[in-house]
Parts: sequence; structure tokens; C-alpha cells
Amino acid sequence: MTSQNADARPGRAGASVDWTGHVHGSAKYRRLLAGLFFAGIATFAQLYSPQAVLAHIADDFTVGAADAALVVSTSTIGLAIGVIPWSVVADRVGRVRAMSIAVIAATVFGLLVPFAPTFPLLLTGRFVEGLMLGGVPAIAIAYLSEEIEPRHAARAAGTYVAGTSIGGLLGRLVAGPVAELANWRAGVFTVAVLCAVSAALFIALIPHPQGFVPRRARRPGIDSSLIGLLRANLQSRRMLALYAQGFLLMGGFVALYNFLGFRLAAEPFNLPQSLVSLVFVAYLAGTWSSAQAGILAARFGRWSVLLLSVGTMIGGVLLTLSDSLPFALIGVLLATAGFFAAHAVASGWTGTEASVGRAQASSLYNLSYYAGSSLFGWLGGVFFVTWGWAGTAGMVAGLAAVAALLTVLLLRPVRTGT
Repeated sequence: MTSQNADARPGRAGASVDWTGHVHGSAKYRRLLAGLFFAGIATFAQLYSPQAVLAHIADDFTVGAADAALVVSTSTIGLAIGVIPWSVVADRVGRVRAMSIAVIAATVFGLLVPFAPTFPLLLTGRFVEGLMLGGVPAIAIAYLSEEIEPRHAARAAGTYVAGTSIGGLLGRLVAGPVAELANWRAGVFTVAVLCAVSAALFIALIPHPQGFVPRRARRPGIDSSLIGLLRANLQSRRMLALYAQGFLLMGGFVALYNFLGFRLAAEPFNLPQSLVSLVFVAYLAGTWSSAQAGILAARFGRWSVLLLSVGTMIGGVLLTLSDSLPFALIGVLLATAGFFAAHAVASGWTGTEASVGRAQASSLYNLSYYAGSSLFGWLGGVFFVTWGWAGTAGMVAGLAAVAALLTVLLLRPVRTGT
């Protein structure tokens, strides 16, 4: 980045005019990736840990399964609501400071929430926990885009998304067995302790930002209003197409996992619940694919890798229609790998595509991402009740096909390297 356009972008004024980003392979580059990897674990482990113990929560509070699922839904709703306010905080106090505040506050709530004496108080605590957690996904990609050499930003985004997949997996795999040995409160609390350790590692490792200056330290008269920044990112067809990727693909992915357990427990598979719960290990395919997608995107371009990833997701979903258990499980692996690879590419692309308001652009992507989760995660159940697994799988494949069509029509490369 030249000194001229380094000063031209709001938030860059006052930064070193020679700053072009951490070089791939440097010590600070590795520290940054490691720090964001642990931030992803700290965020998504506690966000999804109750999903593994919903039956225990339902029994403890004498509520139905649908009500128990609100323990997860309230936190994701809180996260969706929180991403835009957190982008404002990040502009005012700086990216790293805002993420540090968010992850510390979320961890404190994560340690307290398991001991809520009543169900309404539990839901309230989870909502506030989600609000705090929104500070990491709202800011992380914007921070990456400003601190990493542009040609390696896609690879860095893939590493961050890999951390989020590990976090989601750990939250589920740790909480469940601990709950079986003790109770659900011990299971969720154990995950919160792991998140506290991950949060401390994030704070210790993450480098001081050099590519962004907080609003309070900038020269007056160079900043756009929040409404202006949001409007700029909502008026771009390419940005809207990227937000649609999160909305459609995350919605389909959540629906897939919400009702996959019903599919595997019923005819023709009849798997016991203990084995059905192990399906979350498929998240490891996403850990691998998200990191690889970043590497491939840096080499072959984001557009091609995004299309390949969405195509892989569609193929995997269609394979789950098979009555052969090995083929169905291979389908789950492919769908998971395809989704996380596509998410890694689309989320990272959002940060670099935005010409202004990167934190707001990233927040809008996350808002779309969790809105899709809430809407299609529920709608997939309507399809399942009406048409069985074929209905749910058809909905998920259809959503991914629309995402691929938008990619073809609106996200074609306009210059080398996109």
C-alpha cells in the first residue's frame, strides 16, 4: 500500500505511511494467526457448548426440547444484534482492544451462566453472553485485512475460520461427556474454563495493530458516520452477494446439522444416540478445509475457490440422501468441508472488498450469517416434518445453489487476485 492511499482511508490516518502488513512467515504474522485462532476457540466453544447438553437442560428445568434449544438461539441472536455496535466500538478504541474487551466479558458471563438458578435467568445470561461474543467475529476479519499483507489475507482468514471450527467442535465434545459424568452445569462450565485459557492466549499473542488508528486519535473531519459506512457497504452489489453467501450457506449448514441426528437415528440407520453425537467430529473436515481454502484462494483466486467450495457442499448434501451409511457419512464430511471453505473465502473477501467501513462490512456479513442460521435452521424442520430428510437436504442444496449462482453473476473477478 502506498503512502497516498494509506492516508486516504478513514482509520489509516496517523498510521505509518510505509505500513503494508505483516509479512507471511514473520514472527508477528505467526503470532497474529495464533492469537486469532485462540480467539475463535474462545468464542465458538462457549457459544455452542449447550447444544451437546440440551436434553439435560430440558430435564433440569422441566422444559420441552424446543424451549431448551432457546439456550443456543438466544446467544446467537445476541451475537447477531451485537456485531454492528461492536464495529462502532472497534472504530473508537481500536480493533485489538475491542476484541479483548469482548472476549474477557464473554468469558466472565460464560463462567457464571451455568449456575443460573432459573430458566429465564439462564436465557438472559446466554443472550448477554452472545452480545459480548459478537465482538470477535465483528472485528476479526477487518483486523486481518489491515494487518496482513493483502496477498496473504485470504490464507490468514482461513486460519481464523479453522479456529472457529475447532472451537465449535470442542464446545460440543467437551460439554457432553462431562455432563454424562457429572451434570450439564459442570459440562458447560468446563468449556468456559477452556475458553478463559484461550482468551488469555489470544491477549498474550495478538500483536499491537499498526494498520488502523482509533477514531479518537484521528485527525478531525476524515470519518464517515456509522449510517454512511453501512450505506456504502449495502449499496455495493458485490458486498450484498458476499453477505448472501453467509446468509444462505450458514442457514443450510445449521439446518443440516439440526436434523441430521433425526436422520441417523431413524430407519434405515437406527444409530444409538451415543454414536449420533459423534457426527460433530466431522467438523474437523471444516478445520482442514478452511485453512486450505485460504491457501488455494491466495494462489488461484477467491472466485474459483468459492465456487468449488459451494459445489463440494452441494455434492456432500446430495450424498446424505443415500441409504448406505458410509456414503451418507462421506456426504456429511464433504458438506462440512465445503461449507467451512466457502465461509473462510467469503468472510475474508468481505474484509478486502470493502473500500470503507471494514468493521461494518464484516459486521454486516456476520449479521447475515446468523440471520440465515436462525431462519433456515428453523425452516429446515418444516421441510423435514413435511417431506422427511429429502426435503431438508433439498432445501440445503437449493440454498447453496442460489449462493453459487450469485457468485457466478455478481462476484466474477474484476482484477487480478480477486
